[in-house]
Amino acid sequence: MPKYTYYISPQETPLTSASNLWRQPLPLTRPTSGKSAESSVSHGEYFNGIRAFFEQDGGHIFCEILTQRLQQEVLPGDIRKIRIHLEKHGEFYHPARIDTDVLGHTLSFVLNVAVSGTGKKYMSGEFHNLQRLNTEFSETYLPRVYTVGEAASGSGIKFSMFLGEWFEGYHEFHISCENSAGPGKIRVWDDRERRKFLSQEQTLRLYRQAARIMTCYYNIASFEHISPWHHAAGDFIIRLDHNRIDLKLITVRGYTPLFHDSNDPISGAWDAEQMLQALLLFFLKLSIWMRLDRVDGVGELVWSDPSTVQSTVAGIFEGLAGKPDDPRLPAAVDTCFKYYLSICTPEDLIELAESILQTYHPAAPEIPLIQQNLPEHVRLLIESNDKI
Repeated sequence: MPKYTYYISPQETPLTSASNLWRQPLPLTRPTSGKSAESSVSHGEYFNGIRAFFEQDGGHIFCEILTQRLQQEVLPGDIRKIRIHLEKHGEFYHPARIDTDVLGHTLSFVLNVAVSGTGKKYMSGEFHNLQRLNTEFSETYLPRVYTVGEAASGSGIKFSMFLGEWFEGYHEFHISCENSAGPGKIRVWDDRERRKFLSQEQTLRLYRQAARIMTCYYNIASFEHISPWHHAAGDFIIRLDHNRIDLKLITVRGYTPLFHDSNDPISGAWDAEQMLQALLLFFLKLSIWMRLDRVDGVGELVWSDPSTVQSTVAGIFEGLAGKPDDPRLPAAVDTCFKYYLSICTPEDLIELAESILQTYHPAAPEIPLIQQNLPEHVRLLIESNDKI
């Protein structure tokens, strides 16, 4: 059997069953949510559940995954060590980094662990969404996924889990305040060095990349898009290499059409007008959600700087420029949409944006913040389209 060790990142001292923290419960709700947890799960039960996940079936499924990664046969006895690092506490998952010493190599994975009923509800669908998008699209912004299943701790608590690709050197980021009086800036959560603030130039490139990534996975024929997602949930992660930035999207909780037409449900039958109208809905929805975050990921909701709008629009058009031509459109997708957007009035866009907001729960905390900023946001969208 491999040797198992347990850690709370970024600490490097192993956690044992004798540690006080081992018996303390995992935080299962956001501190500012005002909600109480539906259950109580200790750190020890969490780690024991993960160990059970790898040991079920004698470890053969994990060995098949290691064999695939190394391109050489791996047997259970070849695994020397498995180090389990609890990385963060999310609204849906409590992800762990799994470092595995095998045949002279160290391979890293992410294991997303769902404790709550909501997290468990999303997990199977998300696993299959990631599988599907990695198959249908050539882009490599999403993690590869390997296996999904359940395991129980020694006390009988059941966890849902799926194993996926670990993006080394990437970190969560959120709007934060450099000082109490200053405006919010993007701060990268690199706890092994220090939490760094991005420059204005880096921030604009971040929003441009994020918008391009979301647009790359938009299906112009079926109107399917990635939703829900939120910066506050840490759905995007960033790697800094000197002044260069690189983003990955680590979750696809849903991938559904923007709307359905019960009279014409076949995606190939949509005409140009319907395609461009759906694209306009996607454009507005993405541009709005791109501006939302929570201070440091868990604080009050915050609206990003106006300068990020033009970067977002540029990123969307970059993503559209990579779409194949469609015979129903008279020109390239990005060219057609640029014209379509140019003939929309501010009133058109505000009305359409309001209809998008009506699809969300009326008590959603984002709604008042969006409505307050919507007229200015639409003005910036129109100006940005004119500049591209």
